[in-house]
Amino acid sequence: MVDKLLRSKKRKGLLTNLLLITMVIVLVIVPLVIAKDAEFGGADDNAKEAITEINSSYEPWFLLIWEPPSTEVASFLFALQAAIGSGILFYCIGYMKGRSKRDDNEL
Repeated sequence: MVDKLLRSKKRKGLLTNLLLITMVIVLVIVPLVIAKDAEFGGADDNAKEAITEINSSYEPWFLLIWEPPSTEVASFLFALQAAIGSGILFYCIGYMKGRSKRDDNEL
């Protein structure tokens, strides 16, 4: 009976994972198919253009301390920041889930 229960839980977990992976793939591919010739630019550039259209004499409140030498370096730094942030976030989620399971097993 316990073996049957574990198999059903594993199967349910596998189906959940497959569903999540499929959803991620769909979320990545659909925008690329729908907007084939679209430019995927940054929000900073769009905001700068919109602000200068509204007020051409606008000056930023502050300037960058350091400007990356190329767009590739800027993209790398952005990806690194996202990776570090998601690593911290998912570590905390995993830690809390593990602590919850430990507390359930102690009861």
